[in-house]
Amino acid sequence: MKRIVTAAVAILAVSLLPDGGAQAQTAPSGVRSAQASKPSITDASAQRRRPLRRVPIYRQDQWEPDVYPRYNPGPNAVRSCTSTLVQEYRLSGTVITPRMNCYWRPG
Repeated sequence: MKRIVTAAVAILAVSLLPDGGAQAQTAPSGVRSAQASKPSITDASAQRRRPLRRVPIYRQDQWEPDVYPRYNPGPNAVRSCTSTLVQEYRLSGTVITPRMNCYWRPG
């Protein structure tokens, strides 16, 4: 895509030159395909590269789980949950939604 844009800009720049009598030379087809396949690396393209993303690595003492509870409930703990249906008043009308409440108890 960059090559197409670069070629279009070059053609536009050449067509705007005041010397209208200039003619472009054509190269043999073998030479033309060899030049097209060769990538051109410029300083501008090297500067646009994204920097590498750094992934933080935490030690075990700094790590906190994303679950509740953040403490150890014990070896035989059981999770007890109660669920109910609750009415919620919304703009579209009243709807019934499920609610769940859970806690840890000794097993």
